[in-house]
Amino acid sequence: MTERTGTTDELTKRLTHPRYPRSNRYDARWTIENQMGPHALWLLEWLAPALGLDALPPHARVLDLGCGRAMTSVFLAREYGVQVTAADLWVKPDDNAVRIAEAGVADRVLPVFAEAHDLPFGEGTFDAIVSIDAYQYFGTNDLYLPTLTRLLKPGGRIGVVVPSLREEIDGAEPPEHLGAYWDPGFWAFHSPAWWRRNWTRSKAVTVETADWLRDGWRDWLLWSEVCAEESPSAFMAGLARQSVELLTADQGRALGFARVVGRRT
Repeated sequence: MTERTGTTDELTKRLTHPRYPRSNRYDARWTIENQMGPHALWLLEWLAPALGLDALPPHARVLDLGCGRAMTSVFLAREYGVQVTAADLWVKPDDNAVRIAEAGVADRVLPVFAEAHDLPFGEGTFDAIVSIDAYQYFGTNDLYLPTLTRLLKPGGRIGVVVPSLREEIDGAEPPEHLGAYWDPGFWAFHSPAWWRRNWTRSKAVTVETADWLRDGWRDWLLWSEVCAEESPSAFMAGLARQSVELLTADQGRALGFARVVGRRT
């Protein structure tokens, strides 16, 4: 357990972000306790306008793929009135069901256990697919997107936000200033241009957005600093400290976030 240093009011003030007014309404402690990486609600709120979430019809069906502890699923149900399938491999549905019920959206969010390459849904099931800080773990294979987007209704959109590189790295070594902090898993981070090309080549979607979050690294660093200090999980606090070291060394030169949106063709 880590020692919590900030009051709830102090945390709320520290994490209130002018770019994310919807996320600001959520309890800061709740977001810290249920985080599994970068601030998922901030990233989802950035994705929402490009994905057209406000334009979805009432009770549209949305797949939240790699939902973690279902914070994003709760957000989707509350903020956009959609029916959400909260799919994750690492967090048990029973655990997510408790959080979903406590958030008052048990009638709109269904937690399921699912591996991204073996999804138990029929073709054309969903109006939209969302994935926040997860798609890089399973979606870089050139053949993956067509198998996933068959779950979308014709014209439905898929939108993801992933940790990203500004530019692709040549060769087999990381940037020199990040060598001491580089994890092999970071090779799954790609630039917005890479994602646009990968999705366009698939012929599964028409790419509508592939862009970079301005100063996203600053948001990531702030959030990591808070979680390093305040997370009730020693493991998650340790991961947050590693992110602080990584992002402090980088200073926005290489790392940030990409947003990618495609419409099923």
